[in-house]
Amino acid sequence: MRRRFAGILGLGILIASAATLGAAPALKPFERGTWQGVLRGHAGRPTLVHFWGVTCGPCKVELPLLGQFAKDHPGIDVVTISADLVPNLPAATQSMLDKAGLSSTENFIFNDGFVERLRFEIDPAWQGDIPRTMLISRDGTITTIEGSAEMADLEKWSGQQLATH
Repeated sequence: MRRRFAGILGLGILIASAATLGAAPALKPFERGTWQGVLRGHAGRPTLVHFWGVTCGPCKVELPLLGQFAKDHPGIDVVTISADLVPNLPAATQSMLDKAGLSSTENFIFNDGFVERLRFEIDPAWQGDIPRTMLISRDGTITTIEGSAEMADLEKWSGQQLATH
């Protein structure tokens, strides 16, 4: 029994240390007040904020496209927020972000049992549908895309943002 426990403990330490070597930033909890922090943290920079969830079919298709977008547009900040209405699954969320090439972006996960409060802080009219993308211009103007975003629209927006710099 001791040997088994020591083996499990050793494996846990090995996994934890391997995870910290060059590991992607951990998922950040999205709580009350986080939205204002995101806006402040990216003020003056064009920022794409994508709301998605592990249980969302269209999100599974869109995430890899956003991963490629982030890679191709280093002048655009990309932020993802897992906003599933079911209890969020951090491991599944991180796995999907990793596979989509989004692990190096700023990634949040809803961390409040009262998700309506979080959505209200972001947009009082938002009923919770995902995917949802918010394009925040340098001047703070926000354009919201309900449902899947067309990559051509994101390309056009990013071109406008980078041209104004």
